[in-house]
Amino acid sequence: MLKVRVMPTLLWKNFGLVKGEHFDSWRRIGTVMPAIKVYNRREVDELVLLDITATEENRDPDYESVAEFAAECFVPLTVGGGIHNLEQIKLLLRAGADKVAVNTAAYRTPTLITEIAQRFGAQCVVVSIDVKRHPDGRWECFSQSGTQPEGKEPIAWAQEVERLGAGEILLTAIDRDGLMQGYDLDLIRQVSQAVNIPVIASGGAGGYEDFYRALTEAGASAVAAASIFHFTEQTPLEAKQYLQAKGLPVRDSNIAKLPI
Repeated sequence: MLKVRVMPTLLWKNFGLVKGEHFDSWRRIGTVMPAIKVYNRREVDELVLLDITATEENRDPDYESVAEFAAECFVPLTVGGGIHNLEQIKLLLRAGADKVAVNTAAYRTPTLITEIAQRFGAQCVVVSIDVKRHPDGRWECFSQSGTQPEGKEPIAWAQEVERLGAGEILLTAIDRDGLMQGYDLDLIRQVSQAVNIPVIASGGAGGYEDFYRALTEAGASAVAAASIFHFTEQTPLEAKQYLQAKGLPVRDSNIAKLPI
């Protein structure tokens, strides 16, 4: 089994960090640079930085700020928000991003996924799939920070983005976002079983056991989370210790095993 990854998500809005519920009711929780410095010390595997208003405001990514953040970030950094062409991706990578996350642009111009993979490598392309569950149980993909329904079913869309060249999928259950009541394991399981590329589970983690279940029961390759690290005393390092104690391979071999 490949080593699992624990990935904090930083939601960036108007120069600050925010967190909400269901992609709404945003509350400010600090600024980006101090968070990056803290996570450097807490042995995270990767960081995901998403500018949640860039697409809505029809503006480019903030390359200057990304360069400042990347200079202080000692782990792989995935950057998303406002991306819709190769030139922007080139500038983000030049600024220090290791990967880019695309969401809305993937629906508008699916061939962009292929172009990124061919130009910069599939490992660079993370396709973000944000999903809402309708009252009848049907799932639907949404774009533009969860405000625009796309009429696409997430399993079929995941298979399509894999075919187009995506290297990873960041799968977020909007209904679970910010509630800390656990991931949507059924959604993660069905998408993970439908594709051969890594699926990063996102949306709903409230404890280390949620990470474990997403990885073992649902087949995710990595776990992403925000609220659990912002609003509780739980840390990425302790999460990795917990997962290792449960028998999962984690990236840092120096982490001491803890009793389960």
